[in-house]
Amino acid sequence: MPAKKWKFTPHDRVEIESLVERAGVSPIVAQLLLNRGITEQEDVTRFLEAKLTDLRPPEELPGLPAAVERIMKAISGEEEIVVYGDYDADGMTATSILYRCLSLIGAKVIYHLPNRMEEGYGLHAEVVEKLQARGKQLIITVDCGIASILAAKRAHELGVSLVVTDHHRFAEELPVADAIVHPSLPGTNYPFPGLCGAGVAFKLAWALCQAHCGSPRVTDRLRDFLLQAVGLAAIATVADVVPLLDENRVIVRSGLKTLRKHAPLGLQKLMKIAKLDEKEQLNSDDFGFSIAPRLNAAGRLGQAQLGVELLITEDEERAEALAPYIDELNGNRGKLERSIQLSATKQLQEVHSPEEDPAFVLASPNWHPGVIGIVAGRLAERHHKPVVLVALDKLGAKPGTGSGRSPNGVNLHAAFMECEDWLVSSGGHAAAAGMKVEESKLSGFRTAFMEAVAEQSSGSESELSVLFDAEATLDQLNMHAVDQIEQLAPFGAENAKPTFCALGVDILEEPKVIGASGKTLSMQLGQFGKRMRAIAFGVAEEWMPELEKVEGKIDIAFRPVINEFRGFRKVEVQLIDWRVHQGGAASVGPDPQVNAVSSSSALPG
Repeated sequence: MPAKKWKFTPHDRVEIESLVERAGVSPIVAQLLLNRGITEQEDVTRFLEAKLTDLRPPEELPGLPAAVERIMKAISGEEEIVVYGDYDADGMTATSILYRCLSLIGAKVIYHLPNRMEEGYGLHAEVVEKLQARGKQLIITVDCGIASILAAKRAHELGVSLVVTDHHRFAEELPVADAIVHPSLPGTNYPFPGLCGAGVAFKLAWALCQAHCGSPRVTDRLRDFLLQAVGLAAIATVADVVPLLDENRVIVRSGLKTLRKHAPLGLQKLMKIAKLDEKEQLNSDDFGFSIAPRLNAAGRLGQAQLGVELLITEDEERAEALAPYIDELNGNRGKLERSIQLSATKQLQEVHSPEEDPAFVLASPNWHPGVIGIVAGRLAERHHKPVVLVALDKLGAKPGTGSGRSPNGVNLHAAFMECEDWLVSSGGHAAAAGMKVEESKLSGFRTAFMEAVAEQSSGSESELSVLFDAEATLDQLNMHAVDQIEQLAPFGAENAKPTFCALGVDILEEPKVIGASGKTLSMQLGQFGKRMRAIAFGVAEEWMPELEKVEGKIDIAFRPVINEFRGFRKVEVQLIDWRVHQGGAASVGPDPQVNAVSSSSALPG
C-alpha cells in the first residue's frame, strides 16, 4: 500500500477560546467543531443537540404535497398500490417504511423489489406491464425511478399512475409521473439535498400519517410507527454513505436511540444475533458494520424481498426464522467475497502491471455479480487506483455485469461514458458505478478504460493522505476525553470520527492477527507509562511484514474508541496508519505550519 502523507488541520487558539466562551463547550469540542467549519453559537447548538424538532416539516420537501394528494386519493378510491423499491439497505428500509405506513392507514398495498441478478436496478417496463396485468393502479417508487424514463412512459401508456420518490442524480429529462418527490427537484430550493431514499420515504410517510389524521398530531399508533421509521431511515442513512449533517444527523441521532429500545420485531431478532442487544447504547458503526451488511447481503444474493419481510413482520415465529437466515446469507456473502478477492488478486498480477497501470479491469465467469462491488472497493483502496470487476455469464449468452470503485478522485461515471462504444450500458456515480459488457469486447474496454483514467489523472495530484484533528498522547486518552469527542457523534460521511496522531509509541507485544477473516491486527502499545490496546481492520496482510521489522518506536494515526465487553468499558485506539518514528521533536512533515500546530495537544492532560 502506498505511503500516506500526514497533514494537520490548522487551528487558532484564539478562535478556540472564543468558541469555548460563546458556546460553553470544552476546548477539544471547540477545536473539532472549528475543524468542521462550525463557528456560530446557534450552529453549535443545533449540531450538538440535533433534535427531532429540527427536522423540516415534510410538506417542504419538493413534490411531496402532490404525492400525498395522489396517494390519499388512491386510498379513498381503494386503488391497488405497489411500493417499488431497491435491493440495497436503503431501498429495503424505504420500502418497509412506506409499505407499513400505507398498511396502517388502510391502503390496499403490496411491495416489489427487483432481483439484482435478473432485473437489475430501477423501475423496468416489463415489470410495469406485469403489475398492470395484475390490476395494480398506482406504483410508488422508493430509492429509485428518477432515471427510469422508458418505464415511466410505459406506465403512462398503460394507464398506471406513478409517484416517484428518489434521491439519486437525474438526467435532463424527468420521468412522466403524477408526482416526483426529490430533495433536488429542478426549480426548487430545498435547503438540504443529502437525504437518502429512506429519508425521503420517511418524510412522505410522516405527511401521509398527518393527512390520514387531518392534523399535525397523529395517533399514538402512528406516532410509534414513525419513531420506528426514523430508526429504519437512520440505518439507510449510514448505509448509503450520505452526509451525516443537517437532517441526516437528526435522523441518525434519533434513530440510534429509537432502535435501542423500540426496533421492529424482525430487526430486534437480527440485532440480537449481532449482539447489539448487549450494548448500552448504539452508534453509527453498529448500523454501518453490523445491520446494513446483513440487509445488503440479502439483496446481493437475490433475496431482498426477505429483507423487507424481516423489517415489517409482526409474526414472532417468522421473525425467528428470517433473522438467522439473513445472518447466514451474510456469512455466505463473506465467503464469496474472500474467494473472489483471492482470485482477483491473483488475476491482477497476471493481467496488469500493478505499479504502472492507472486502473485495473478484472473478469471471471466464476464471480458472483452481487459481491464484486465489495471486492472492487477493497482492491481500489489497497492500490489507490480505480478497479472494475466483471462477473461474466457462464454460458456466454448474456453480457457480463461489472462494478467499479474509485478511491482517488477519478470519476468512474465519466470514464465509463468515454468507453461507451465498448459497453452495453453503464450508470452510477463518480466513486461507484456499474456497467454491462460483452465478453468479446472486454479487452477493448480494458484498454479504453485505462486510457480514460490516465487522461483524467494527468496533471492532477492524487496523493494518499491522513488529515489529523490534533496530536494526542496515549495517557490523555481517558473516558472523559473520549466522551467529549463523542459529543460530535453520530460519525460518518462529511462528519468523520476525529483522527489523532501520537508520536514515539512503543510496541509492547508482538502484533497478532485476529478474527475469522485473518485481516485484523491487534497489538499492545505504550507511551509515557500508559499501556493501551490498538486494533487495525483489514490490513494484516499489508502491515504485518513491515511491523515485524520494527526495532524502535513508531508514530501512529488513530481514532479513539470505547470497547464495551460484558458491561466493562475501556478506551482503545483504532489504527488508521503508522510509520517508523524518526526521533526528535513532534513533527509530522516539512510544512512549518504543520510542525507548529502539532507541537501542542488539544486533549486535556
